Amino acid sequence: MKVLFAASEAVPFIKSGGLGDVAGALPPALRKKMIGARVVLPLYQEIPQELKDTMHFVKEIWVPLAWRSQYCGIFEAKVGQVTYYLLDNQYYFGRRGLYGHFDDAERFAFFSKAVLEIIQYIDFQPDVIHCNDWQTAMIPIYLNHFYKTIGDPYKDIKTVLTIHNIQYQGVFPDNVTEYVLGLPREYFTGGYLDFGGCVNFLKAGILSADWVTTVSPTYAEELQYEFYGYGLQDIIRTERAKVSGIINGIDYNFNDPEKDPHLFANYSIDDLSGKEENKIRLQEMLGLPVNPNVPMIAMVTRLADHKGLDLIASVLYEILSEDVQFVVLGTGAWEYEEMFRKARESFPTKVSVNLAFNIDLAQKIYAGADLFLMPSKNEPCGLSQMISMRYGTLPIVRETGGLKDTVEPYNEFTGEGTGFSFHDYVAQDMLHVIRNALKVFYEKEAWTGLMKNAMSKDFSWNIPAREYLALYRLITGKR
Repeated sequence: MKVLFAASEAVPFIKSGGLGDVAGALPPALRKKMIGARVVLPLYQEIPQELKDTMHFVKEIWVPLAWRSQYCGIFEAKVGQVTYYLLDNQYYFGRRGLYGHFDDAERFAFFSKAVLEIIQYIDFQPDVIHCNDWQTAMIPIYLNHFYKTIGDPYKDIKTVLTIHNIQYQGVFPDNVTEYVLGLPREYFTGGYLDFGGCVNFLKAGILSADWVTTVSPTYAEELQYEFYGYGLQDIIRTERAKVSGIINGIDYNFNDPEKDPHLFANYSIDDLSGKEENKIRLQEMLGLPVNPNVPMIAMVTRLADHKGLDLIASVLYEILSEDVQFVVLGTGAWEYEEMFRKARESFPTKVSVNLAFNIDLAQKIYAGADLFLMPSKNEPCGLSQMISMRYGTLPIVRETGGLKDTVEPYNEFTGEGTGFSFHDYVAQDMLHVIRNALKVFYEKEAWTGLMKNAMSKDFSWNIPAREYLALYRLITGKR
């Protein structure tokens, strides 16, 4: 089985969000399942020079795109056991920023076409091209229209498209159909591309791919409804027979409380003593009163509406009326930054606000906090709740997307569970669950059991890789 993973970003080369983490972590995990997995991404200007120095030039080709042919340099690099192809075109990618340019339709149409073109020139003929988000969603439609008729090496290739966040769809004016994409007008008028009079890359990919995945089973179900589907819910419903959800994993080498160099003290599920030391040292570091018996609630997040910040705004002072400490790390909307600043002014011994992006502090918070608050309005997968459980910090989440799929609510009668959850997007429901969690915190035997339940869960990439392998076998008929 050979899989070519096409993505617009990938760790360690370049990253702007969760896609970069997935593209960096899933292919190595697939290789452990005896899959030949390679990655292709653009050669951006902003890739660090030390990584560019590890690449070697393979070949120069010309990529046909509508009325033009554009240069594409194929470079190859190896990270661990995974081979990466980086496609060079300075006009498209020799600029600052990955996305948000006036010609993004052309940039990523070029990249999608180039991914297919290079297959004729590299020593890797994939059984599956695994596409990710709108930036590579044109690959299935290009494969079907231009390349299948060529025969080998294209005729048997299958495509998988993963939707990481359906809010981002690649929507452009309808005139890009022929002038930029080089597709006949009937692809627009026939419905593959048309989205309210505009071209929609993601819609085209959903309709054209052999299979569509999302990053959690619940999110795959939610996308069939207007609240979550962002205009594509009818398309998802129509194609639901080929839509499934697979939870992302987290990096178990980086997120390891036994070895994490960012921590004040390392600890494990069998020896939790370092957990309390991390809390005490974190309290000292943040200028909070040192008291391990006061429950600490933490958030490491973008300060944005869809992260549930409007719920918190409604009941923040009620939360702070409890005997708690509240720690925030993140940046985002001014109104939420200001909300937490004012809370810190009103409760200086209870609130620590850190308006920054700081990996070192994030890891210290995951290890030192008792509860991790994540009341998202929507959350396709979510990684923070899985990281917090890895460190024995119990999540409080709303039951949506990957949060619902990964956090098992506490059952006081059986002791089962890995955290706390609420269903409706209602501030008082969230507050009720927070108060319940605070009560359980003082039931030390139950709390320790919950911590160990959470830490024993396997959120590594091993399980997602196994599920993707089963999917590749299903659509290719290979074993």
